[in-house]
Amino acid sequence: MADELTPETPEEEQPKKTHKQRKNGLYPGVSDELAENMRSGWADTELHGLEPIAQAAHTAARRAALSERFPGERLVVPAGRLKTRSNDTEYPFRASTEYAYLTGDQTENGVLVLEPAGVTGHTATIYLLPRSDRENGEFWLSGQGELWVGRRHSLTEAEQLLGIPAQDVRELAEALTGAEGPVRAVRGHDTVIESALTDKVTKERDEELRVYLSEARAVKDEFEIGELQKAVDSTVRGFEDVVKVLDKAEATSERYIEGTFFLRARVEGNDVGYGSICAAGPHACTLHWVRNDGDVRSGDLLLLDAGVETHSLYTADVTRTLPINGTYTDIQRKIYDAVYESQEAGIAAVKPGAKFRDFHDASQHVLAEKLVEWGLLEGPVERVLELGLQRRWTLHGTGHMLGMDVHDCAAARTEAYVDGTLEPGVCLTVEPGLYFQADDLTVPEEYRGIGVRIEDDILVTEDGNRNLSAGLPRTSTDVEAWMARLKG
Repeated sequence: MADELTPETPEEEQPKKTHKQRKNGLYPGVSDELAENMRSGWADTELHGLEPIAQAAHTAARRAALSERFPGERLVVPAGRLKTRSNDTEYPFRASTEYAYLTGDQTENGVLVLEPAGVTGHTATIYLLPRSDRENGEFWLSGQGELWVGRRHSLTEAEQLLGIPAQDVRELAEALTGAEGPVRAVRGHDTVIESALTDKVTKERDEELRVYLSEARAVKDEFEIGELQKAVDSTVRGFEDVVKVLDKAEATSERYIEGTFFLRARVEGNDVGYGSICAAGPHACTLHWVRNDGDVRSGDLLLLDAGVETHSLYTADVTRTLPINGTYTDIQRKIYDAVYESQEAGIAAVKPGAKFRDFHDASQHVLAEKLVEWGLLEGPVERVLELGLQRRWTLHGTGHMLGMDVHDCAAARTEAYVDGTLEPGVCLTVEPGLYFQADDLTVPEEYRGIGVRIEDDILVTEDGNRNLSAGLPRTSTDVEAWMARLKG
């Protein structure tokens, strides 16, 4: 990785350098001759006639709804800043969900500001970093200059793409410091902006803004549904990729599986939507196993929980539990089929007007019945459910909202989410599971070390639901036939 040329101290404070030293880059400074040379001889690369991004009309509608909710108040929504991974390297940037949802932009340091306009309404402005300055050398001397990290859009180009007037973000903090009137901001992404607003915001008012933006994402519009389906379709292909290379994973580790799926995510999307869970054998009993450094053995199960994130930041979240050698053992099939039956009951409960908790309750009822039937719990089933005894082996909730965040709408109020009512456009996961830990002495030995989860992405429709991830088989018989075709 190349070193940056940015001087750490002003030129006059640096040691005197010979011409040869400057030429060889032994010091971070540069000669006057080179600096002058780098200022000129560059073609005009401004892009003209750009078409708005696909979601521009939708982001405008979202901003209008936000404006209506908070009349007369200045609203500040930052994208966030780069975060250091180690020394002088940064993590890949991912814009805050709230900012991307309202603008469609994904660039670091961006800030959306809605200024009150009259009694009701707002004027939206997006504040961005402009093109790198070639006059002062920023474009090649700064580690974030365009010759180091790539071209960024000019403010004029951004206006055409996003449909929002754009200004230089480097002037925003000072402007906010002198701003008057009520202000709300989304916190946790940009310390510079938060510092400028320190004496103008309150935690309670800012939380109301965050909650509103979380709840606003519950019902997906046409664009969002299309992006979720795109994410799921790529995820299906990623699962197929994994099945085809299970023999190579057996020769290496779970990381071969992780890398295989990641390749699909990066080729067809932006990234994975969350850390892929590639849990083979007893690792399947660890709900968020993301170390992915264990052995992959024939005869064991692979619990693969992974999702592709689209370029617009919508993610899939799908799980299948696969027999590594292509065939379930009798006990694996018994447990898998029970989870499948539970998931079927949960999916059937997803429909307009149903309570959000209904699909969880339906799934849990089936799992409790199975645990009683197998003699692992003493009935009746109603007693088991009332005391939550099944949770020793079911552990987690049966699903969550899905969208730009894998656990979308997380800041929503309880009454608007888990105690709420489903309506068309809501997208959620249905993902029951059974997990028998390897050291669990309360179950027969043959159960120990087996973990099964089946997860699909379900869209609430006008007359019921649609399984966006139906492209992947779910029954044990269909899974075996699918794997045989892919391996054959």
